[in-house]
Amino acid sequence: MKCILMNKNIEVLVAEYDQEIKVFSKIYEIKNIKYAPFQLENAYYKKETFRASLSEWFVGRGIPSWRDDLDILLSKLNISTPKELLDKAFGLSLSDQYWLKPYNSNIKYDDINFFDHDFQGSEFTNITFSSSNTSSNKVSLISPNNTTDGRLKKTWIIENKTRYLLKGGYKNEVMQPFNEVLATMICKRMGFKHVPYELAIVNDKVVSKCPCFITKDTELISAYQILHNNCHKNNAYIEYINILEEHGIKNARENLEDMFILDYLMLNEDRHLGNFGIIRNVENLKWLETAPIFDTGQSLNILDYNDEELLINGAGRFFYESNNFDYLLTKIKDIKRYDLNKLDGLCDEFDSLLHKYSSITHMTDRRIDKICTLLMSRINKLKRYIKSV
Repeated sequence: MKCILMNKNIEVLVAEYDQEIKVFSKIYEIKNIKYAPFQLENAYYKKETFRASLSEWFVGRGIPSWRDDLDILLSKLNISTPKELLDKAFGLSLSDQYWLKPYNSNIKYDDINFFDHDFQGSEFTNITFSSSNTSSNKVSLISPNNTTDGRLKKTWIIENKTRYLLKGGYKNEVMQPFNEVLATMICKRMGFKHVPYELAIVNDKVVSKCPCFITKDTELISAYQILHNNCHKNNAYIEYINILEEHGIKNARENLEDMFILDYLMLNEDRHLGNFGIIRNVENLKWLETAPIFDTGQSLNILDYNDEELLINGAGRFFYESNNFDYLLTKIKDIKRYDLNKLDGLCDEFDSLLHKYSSITHMTDRRIDKICTLLMSRINKLKRYIKSV
Protein backbone atom coordinates (compact mmCIF):
# COMPACT_ATOMS: atom_id res chain seq x y z
CA MET A 1 0.00 0.00 0.00
CA LYS A 2 1.43 3.32 -1.05
CA CYS A 3 0.77 5.83 1.71
CA ILE A 4 1.73 9.16 3.20
CA LEU A 5 2.94 9.46 6.76
CA MET A 6 1.09 12.47 8.12
CA ASN A 7 1.60 14.65 11.18
CA LYS A 8 -1.92 15.93 11.60
CA ASN A 9 -2.37 17.80 8.27
CA ILE A 10 1.29 17.94 7.19
CA GLU A 11 2.80 15.37 4.83
CA VAL A 12 6.00 13.93 6.29
CA LEU A 13 7.00 11.33 3.71
CA VAL A 14 5.66 9.00 1.03
CA ALA A 15 6.35 5.29 1.44
CA GLU A 16 5.26 1.78 0.55
CA TYR A 17 3.73 -0.06 3.50
CA ASP A 18 3.60 -3.86 3.27
CA GLN A 19 0.35 -4.79 5.00
CA GLU A 20 1.25 -8.47 5.10
CA ILE A 21 4.48 -8.22 7.08
CA LYS A 22 3.80 -4.76 8.59
CA VAL A 23 6.98 -2.98 7.47
CA PHE A 24 7.79 -0.09 5.18
CA SER A 25 9.42 -1.65 2.14
CA LYS A 26 10.29 1.54 0.27
CA ILE A 27 10.50 5.28 0.82
CA TYR A 28 9.55 7.29 -2.26
CA GLU A 29 9.94 10.86 -1.04
CA ILE A 30 10.78 12.85 2.07
CA LYS A 31 8.53 15.91 2.24
CA ASN A 32 8.82 17.51 5.70
CA ILE A 33 11.31 15.65 7.87
CA LYS A 34 11.05 18.24 10.64
CA TYR A 35 7.48 17.08 11.23
CA ALA A 36 8.49 13.43 11.53
CA PRO A 37 8.50 11.63 14.88
CA PHE A 38 11.46 13.04 16.78
CA GLN A 39 13.50 9.83 16.77
CA LEU A 40 13.04 9.53 13.00
CA GLU A 41 14.21 13.07 12.43
CA ASN A 42 17.35 12.22 14.39
CA ALA A 43 17.82 8.99 12.42
CA TYR A 44 17.46 10.84 9.13
CA TYR A 45 20.07 13.47 9.96
CA LYS A 46 22.47 10.94 11.42
CA LYS A 47 22.26 8.85 8.22
CA GLU A 48 21.11 5.68 9.95
CA THR A 49 19.13 3.03 8.12
CA PHE A 50 16.12 5.28 7.90
CA ARG A 51 13.60 2.85 6.40
CA ALA A 52 14.30 0.30 9.13
CA SER A 53 13.95 3.04 11.74
CA LEU A 54 10.59 4.00 10.26
CA SER A 55 9.33 0.42 10.50
CA GLU A 56 10.67 0.07 14.03
CA TRP A 57 8.92 3.26 15.11
CA PHE A 58 5.60 2.20 13.59
CA VAL A 59 5.64 -1.27 15.17
CA GLY A 60 6.55 0.38 18.46
CA ARG A 61 3.22 2.23 18.37
CA GLY A 62 1.31 -1.00 18.78
CA ILE A 63 0.49 -3.39 21.60
CA PRO A 64 3.78 -5.07 22.57
CA SER A 65 4.37 -8.81 22.51
CA TRP A 66 4.90 -8.77 26.29
CA ARG A 67 1.43 -7.36 27.12
CA ASP A 68 -0.10 -9.22 30.06
CA ASP A 69 -2.33 -12.08 28.82
CA LEU A 70 -1.77 -10.98 25.21
CA ASP A 71 -2.58 -14.43 23.84
CA ILE A 72 -5.98 -14.34 25.51
CA LEU A 73 -6.73 -10.85 24.16
CA LEU A 74 -5.74 -11.82 20.61
CA SER A 75 -7.93 -14.90 20.79
CA LYS A 76 -10.90 -12.79 21.87
CA LEU A 77 -10.23 -10.37 18.99
CA ASN A 78 -9.90 -13.27 16.52
CA ILE A 79 -6.47 -12.13 15.34
CA SER A 80 -3.07 -13.82 15.53
CA THR A 81 -0.69 -10.92 16.25
CA PRO A 82 -1.00 -7.36 17.62
CA LYS A 83 0.68 -6.07 14.47
CA GLU A 84 -2.60 -6.76 12.65
CA LEU A 85 -4.11 -3.86 14.58
CA LEU A 86 -1.52 -1.27 13.55
CA ASP A 87 -3.17 -0.01 10.38
CA LYS A 88 -6.82 -0.76 11.22
CA ALA A 89 -7.46 2.86 12.16
CA PHE A 90 -4.79 4.61 10.06
CA GLY A 91 -2.29 4.08 12.90
CA LEU A 92 -3.94 6.87 14.91
CA SER A 93 -3.09 7.35 18.58
CA LEU A 94 -4.07 9.53 21.53
CA SER A 95 -0.40 10.21 22.33
CA ASP A 96 0.44 12.07 19.12
CA GLN A 97 -0.99 13.11 15.73
CA TYR A 98 0.76 10.72 13.32
CA TRP A 99 -1.27 8.63 10.90
CA LEU A 100 -1.03 6.80 7.58
CA LYS A 101 -2.98 8.31 4.71
CA PRO A 102 -3.59 6.09 1.66
CA TYR A 103 -1.96 7.67 -1.38
CA ASN A 104 -4.38 9.68 -3.56
CA SER A 105 -7.00 9.56 -0.79
CA ASN A 106 -8.96 12.70 0.07
CA ILE A 107 -9.45 11.73 3.70
CA LYS A 108 -8.54 14.43 6.21
CA TYR A 109 -7.22 14.33 9.76
CA ASP A 110 -10.25 16.26 10.98
CA ASP A 111 -12.46 13.48 9.63
CA ILE A 112 -10.89 10.62 11.56
CA ASN A 113 -8.89 11.66 14.64
CA PHE A 114 -9.92 10.24 18.01
CA PHE A 115 -9.68 13.56 19.83
CA ASP A 116 -12.73 14.90 17.99
CA HIS A 117 -14.50 11.69 17.03
CA ASP A 118 -16.01 9.10 19.32
CA PHE A 119 -14.94 5.48 19.26
CA GLN A 120 -16.45 2.35 20.73
CA GLY A 121 -14.33 1.32 23.68
CA SER A 122 -16.74 -0.51 25.98
CA GLU A 123 -16.50 -3.94 24.35
CA PHE A 124 -12.71 -3.76 24.04
CA THR A 125 -12.60 -2.80 27.72
CA ASN A 126 -14.91 -5.68 28.60
CA ILE A 127 -12.81 -8.36 26.95
CA THR A 128 -9.54 -6.82 28.15
CA PHE A 129 -10.51 -7.05 31.80
CA SER A 130 -12.74 -10.12 31.56
CA SER A 131 -11.83 -13.53 33.00
CA SER A 132 -13.83 -15.23 30.25
CA ASN A 133 -12.09 -16.68 27.20
CA THR A 134 -15.08 -16.04 24.97
CA SER A 135 -14.28 -14.09 21.80
CA SER A 136 -16.43 -11.21 20.61
CA ASN A 137 -17.53 -10.09 17.19
CA LYS A 138 -18.76 -6.76 18.58
CA VAL A 139 -15.33 -5.25 19.20
CA SER A 140 -14.56 -2.26 17.03
CA LEU A 141 -10.98 -2.17 15.81
CA ILE A 142 -11.37 1.45 14.80
CA SER A 143 -10.08 2.88 18.04
CA PRO A 144 -6.92 4.14 19.78
CA ASN A 145 -6.77 0.83 21.67
CA ASN A 146 -4.71 -0.47 18.75
CA THR A 147 -1.84 1.84 19.69
CA THR A 148 -1.32 1.41 23.43
CA ASP A 149 2.13 0.36 24.58
CA GLY A 150 3.24 -1.15 27.87
CA ARG A 151 2.99 -4.44 29.72
CA LEU A 152 -0.25 -3.89 31.65
CA LYS A 153 -3.75 -4.39 30.30
CA LYS A 154 -5.20 -1.05 29.26
CA THR A 155 -7.96 0.50 27.20
CA TRP A 156 -9.23 3.93 26.23
CA ILE A 157 -12.80 4.97 27.00
CA ILE A 158 -14.84 8.16 26.62
CA GLU A 159 -16.84 9.68 29.45
CA ASN A 160 -18.50 13.08 29.13
CA LYS A 161 -16.36 13.78 26.05
CA THR A 162 -13.13 13.18 28.00
CA ARG A 163 -10.73 10.41 26.92
CA TYR A 164 -9.65 8.25 29.85
CA LEU A 165 -7.08 5.47 30.00
CA LEU A 166 -7.97 2.45 32.15
CA LYS A 167 -5.06 0.32 33.35
CA GLY A 168 -5.09 -2.85 35.45
CA GLY A 169 -2.63 -4.68 37.66
CA TYR A 170 -0.19 -7.33 36.47
CA LYS A 171 -1.49 -10.92 36.60
CA ASN A 172 -3.06 -11.37 40.03
CA GLU A 173 -1.28 -8.38 41.56
CA VAL A 174 -3.65 -5.59 42.58
CA MET A 175 -1.34 -2.82 43.84
CA GLN A 176 -0.53 -1.03 40.57
CA PRO A 177 -3.82 0.92 40.31
CA PHE A 178 -3.56 1.95 43.98
CA ASN A 179 0.04 3.07 43.47
CA GLU A 180 -1.07 5.36 40.64
CA VAL A 181 -3.60 6.96 42.97
CA LEU A 182 -1.01 7.21 45.75
CA ALA A 183 1.32 9.02 43.35
CA THR A 184 -1.50 11.45 42.64
CA MET A 185 -2.04 12.00 46.37
CA ILE A 186 1.66 12.71 46.92
CA CYS A 187 1.99 14.97 43.89
CA LYS A 188 -1.07 16.97 44.83
CA ARG A 189 0.22 17.56 48.37
CA MET A 190 3.74 18.39 47.24
CA GLY A 191 2.72 20.58 44.29
CA PHE A 192 4.30 18.32 41.63
CA LYS A 193 2.95 18.56 38.09
CA HIS A 194 1.15 15.25 37.49
CA VAL A 195 -1.54 13.31 35.68
CA PRO A 196 -4.43 12.75 38.13
CA TYR A 197 -5.39 9.10 38.66
CA GLU A 198 -8.48 7.69 40.31
CA LEU A 199 -9.86 4.17 40.75
CA ALA A 200 -12.61 2.45 38.79
CA ILE A 201 -14.18 -1.01 38.85
CA VAL A 202 -14.36 -3.03 35.62
CA ASN A 203 -15.66 -6.61 35.71
CA ASP A 204 -15.05 -6.81 39.46
CA LYS A 205 -11.45 -5.68 39.03
CA VAL A 206 -9.91 -2.47 40.37
CA VAL A 207 -8.23 -0.43 37.64
CA SER A 208 -6.66 3.02 37.52
CA LYS A 209 -8.27 5.74 35.44
CA CYS A 210 -6.60 8.90 34.15
CA PRO A 211 -7.47 11.54 31.55
CA CYS A 212 -5.50 11.91 28.34
CA PHE A 213 -3.03 14.77 28.80
CA ILE A 214 -2.34 15.19 25.08
CA THR A 215 -4.60 17.34 22.88
CA LYS A 216 -5.23 17.35 19.13
CA ASP A 217 -2.52 20.01 18.81
CA THR A 218 0.23 18.37 20.90
CA GLU A 219 2.29 15.21 21.14
CA LEU A 220 4.29 13.39 23.79
CA ILE A 221 7.99 13.02 22.97
CA SER A 222 9.55 10.53 25.36
CA ALA A 223 13.00 10.82 26.88
CA TYR A 224 13.89 7.71 24.87
CA GLN A 225 13.20 9.53 21.61
CA ILE A 226 15.11 12.61 22.73
CA LEU A 227 18.20 10.69 23.88
CA HIS A 228 18.21 7.86 21.33
CA ASN A 229 21.68 7.91 19.72
CA ASN A 230 21.94 11.49 20.92
CA CYS A 231 23.85 11.41 24.20
CA HIS A 232 26.64 9.85 26.24
CA LYS A 233 24.87 7.34 28.48
CA ASN A 234 27.10 8.07 31.48
CA ASN A 235 26.07 11.73 31.33
CA ALA A 236 22.48 11.38 30.12
CA TYR A 237 20.88 13.31 33.00
CA ILE A 238 22.81 16.53 32.39
CA GLU A 239 22.63 16.23 28.62
CA TYR A 240 18.87 15.67 28.80
CA ILE A 241 18.40 18.79 30.93
CA ASN A 242 20.61 20.78 28.55
CA ILE A 243 18.58 19.64 25.52
CA LEU A 244 15.31 20.63 27.18
CA GLU A 245 16.64 24.02 28.26
CA GLU A 246 18.01 24.68 24.77
CA HIS A 247 14.47 24.13 23.46
CA GLY A 248 13.03 26.62 25.93
CA ILE A 249 11.60 24.18 28.49
CA LYS A 250 11.27 25.98 31.83
CA ASN A 251 11.96 24.30 35.17
CA ALA A 252 13.28 21.19 33.41
CA ARG A 253 15.59 20.15 36.21
CA GLU A 254 13.12 20.96 38.99
CA ASN A 255 10.38 18.89 37.36
CA LEU A 256 12.74 15.96 36.86
CA GLU A 257 13.82 16.18 40.48
CA ASP A 258 10.18 16.15 41.58
CA MET A 259 9.67 12.95 39.62
CA PHE A 260 12.69 11.26 41.21
CA ILE A 261 11.62 12.36 44.70
CA LEU A 262 8.28 10.66 44.04
CA ASP A 263 10.10 7.55 42.80
CA TYR A 264 12.22 7.56 45.95
CA LEU A 265 9.23 7.82 48.26
CA MET A 266 7.31 5.09 46.44
CA LEU A 267 10.24 2.82 45.56
CA ASN A 268 9.21 3.00 41.90
CA GLU A 269 11.20 0.38 39.98
CA ASP A 270 9.99 1.27 36.50
CA ARG A 271 10.95 4.86 35.64
CA HIS A 272 12.15 3.94 32.18
CA LEU A 273 12.85 6.38 29.34
CA GLY A 274 9.44 5.77 27.82
CA ASN A 275 7.37 7.11 30.71
CA PHE A 276 8.65 10.65 30.99
CA GLY A 277 9.43 13.31 28.42
CA ILE A 278 8.14 16.57 26.99
CA ILE A 279 5.06 17.90 25.22
CA ARG A 280 5.50 19.48 21.78
CA ASN A 281 3.10 21.55 19.69
CA VAL A 282 2.61 19.70 16.40
CA GLU A 283 1.69 22.84 14.44
CA ASN A 284 4.79 24.95 15.12
CA LEU A 285 7.02 22.23 16.66
CA LYS A 286 7.61 24.32 19.76
CA TRP A 287 8.60 22.38 22.87
CA LEU A 288 6.06 23.48 25.46
CA GLU A 289 6.79 21.85 28.80
CA THR A 290 7.88 18.69 30.54
CA ALA A 291 5.18 16.04 30.55
CA PRO A 292 3.32 15.70 33.86
CA ILE A 293 4.33 12.75 36.02
CA PHE A 294 2.56 9.56 35.00
CA ASP A 295 2.96 5.78 35.20
CA THR A 296 4.16 5.10 38.75
CA GLY A 297 2.39 1.80 39.27
CA GLN A 298 5.35 -0.51 39.77
CA SER A 299 6.05 0.66 43.31
CA LEU A 300 6.01 -0.40 46.98
CA ASN A 301 7.02 -3.92 46.06
CA ILE A 302 7.53 -5.78 49.33
CA LEU A 303 9.32 -9.06 48.83
CA ASP A 304 8.54 -10.44 52.28
CA TYR A 305 6.32 -9.42 55.19
CA ASN A 306 8.63 -10.63 57.94
CA ASP A 307 7.49 -9.44 61.36
CA GLU A 308 11.01 -8.29 62.16
CA GLU A 309 11.59 -6.18 59.06
CA LEU A 310 10.35 -5.35 55.59
CA LEU A 311 12.38 -6.93 52.81
CA ILE A 312 12.27 -4.75 49.71
CA ASN A 313 12.65 -6.01 46.17
CA GLY A 314 14.03 -4.06 43.22
CA ALA A 315 16.15 -1.01 42.54
CA GLY A 316 15.61 2.51 41.33
CA ARG A 317 16.08 3.49 37.69
CA PHE A 318 17.86 6.67 36.69
CA PHE A 319 18.09 7.13 32.92
CA TYR A 320 20.41 4.32 31.78
CA GLU A 321 21.39 3.35 35.32
CA SER A 322 19.90 0.97 37.86
CA ASN A 323 20.93 1.56 41.45
CA ASN A 324 19.66 1.63 45.02
CA PHE A 325 17.02 4.26 45.68
CA ASP A 326 19.31 6.37 47.85
CA TYR A 327 21.30 7.09 44.71
CA LEU A 328 18.40 9.19 43.40
CA LEU A 329 18.84 11.67 46.22
CA THR A 330 22.43 12.42 45.18
CA LYS A 331 21.06 13.88 41.94
CA ILE A 332 18.82 16.45 43.62
CA LYS A 333 20.37 19.91 43.50
CA ASP A 334 18.34 21.58 46.26
CA ILE A 335 16.77 18.93 48.48
CA LYS A 336 15.90 21.56 51.09
CA ARG A 337 13.09 22.89 48.89
CA TYR A 338 10.96 19.84 49.71
CA ASP A 339 8.64 20.18 52.71
CA LEU A 340 7.76 16.63 53.77
CA ASN A 341 5.37 17.94 56.44
CA LYS A 342 2.91 18.28 53.56
CA LEU A 343 2.63 14.47 53.64
CA ASP A 344 1.38 14.33 57.21
CA GLY A 345 -1.71 12.12 57.34
CA LEU A 346 -0.99 10.56 53.94
CA CYS A 347 -0.42 7.06 55.27
CA ASP A 348 -3.73 7.03 57.13
CA GLU A 349 -5.51 8.26 54.00
CA PHE A 350 -3.89 5.54 51.89
CA ASP A 351 -4.69 2.91 54.54
CA SER A 352 -8.36 3.88 54.36
CA LEU A 353 -8.31 3.68 50.57
CA LEU A 354 -6.81 0.17 50.57
CA HIS A 355 -9.33 -1.02 53.15
CA LYS A 356 -12.21 0.50 51.20
CA TYR A 357 -11.54 -1.85 48.27
CA SER A 358 -10.31 -4.88 50.23
CA SER A 359 -13.53 -6.83 49.61
CA ILE A 360 -12.63 -6.75 45.90
CA THR A 361 -8.85 -7.00 46.07
CA HIS A 362 -8.82 -9.47 49.00
CA MET A 363 -5.86 -7.63 50.50
CA THR A 364 -5.45 -8.65 54.11
CA ASP A 365 -5.23 -6.22 57.00
CA ARG A 366 -1.68 -7.43 57.56
CA ARG A 367 -0.59 -6.68 54.03
CA ILE A 368 -2.23 -3.24 54.09
CA ASP A 369 -0.51 -2.49 57.38
CA LYS A 370 2.89 -3.52 56.01
CA ILE A 371 2.45 -1.41 52.87
CA CYS A 372 1.50 1.67 54.87
CA THR A 373 4.34 1.01 57.30
CA LEU A 374 6.73 0.93 54.37
CA LEU A 375 5.32 4.18 53.00
CA MET A 376 5.71 5.88 56.37
CA SER A 377 9.28 4.63 56.66
CA ARG A 378 10.11 6.14 53.26
CA ILE A 379 8.69 9.53 54.26
CA ASN A 380 10.54 9.51 57.57
CA LYS A 381 13.78 8.43 55.93
CA LEU A 382 13.59 11.30 53.46
CA LYS A 383 12.79 13.73 56.28
CA ARG A 384 15.92 12.62 58.12
CA TYR A 385 18.02 12.94 54.97
CA ILE A 386 16.78 16.47 54.26
CA LYS A 387 17.45 17.47 57.86
CA SER A 388 20.99 16.07 57.71
CA VAL A 389 22.00 17.91 54.54
